[in-house]
Amino acid sequence: MNVDGQMQALALKLLQKEQSALDNDEIAVLEKFANRTPVSRDLSDDALHETYWDGLADRVAAVGGSWAFIFGFFGVLLSWMLLNTEILATWKLAFDPYPYIFLNLMLSMIAAIQAPIIMMSQNRQAKRDRVSAQHDYEVNLKAELEVMALHEKWDRSQIETLKGLLDDQATKLADVYRLLERQERQIP
Repeated sequence: MNVDGQMQALALKLLQKEQSALDNDEIAVLEKFANRTPVSRDLSDDALHETYWDGLADRVAAVGGSWAFIFGFFGVLLSWMLLNTEILATWKLAFDPYPYIFLNLMLSMIAAIQAPIIMMSQNRQAKRDRVSAQHDYEVNLKAELEVMALHEKWDRSQIETLKGLLDDQATKLADVYRLLERQERQIP
């Protein structure tokens, strides 16, 4: 049987689909199943293709989304307001007095820069999650095919064992019938 015929037979037998109805991932899994090669791979290798900026976006998102950042930033804001309202204001040296216009400008700029960086990191994480889910699907599909093949092999083994037992039983019954016939002939 040629390779296409073997793939068609596997697709029908194991997945109950025509080969033309299979998607690329299912075809790849069937090929690996037929060749007895592993499907699993180290997905951390995919992370090696990151650029410096991708890694920076991930680090900014990790810092910006932490309690340490929130508490630290809260401390900076409180210090800024205290410094400009109480400490420097008494000497008329406050560089950003109460309505804190410069502070609002800085906060707006930080938010305008930080939000897209965090979204880039989330998009990359979503992409990694999709790749991981696809990989899990492929591994699970191959495992399911392997289990099905083992069941089939087990069933064949059990059938052969039962055939052997039935053949032995038939042979023994034949021997018993021969013995009974001999005994009947010997009894007058």
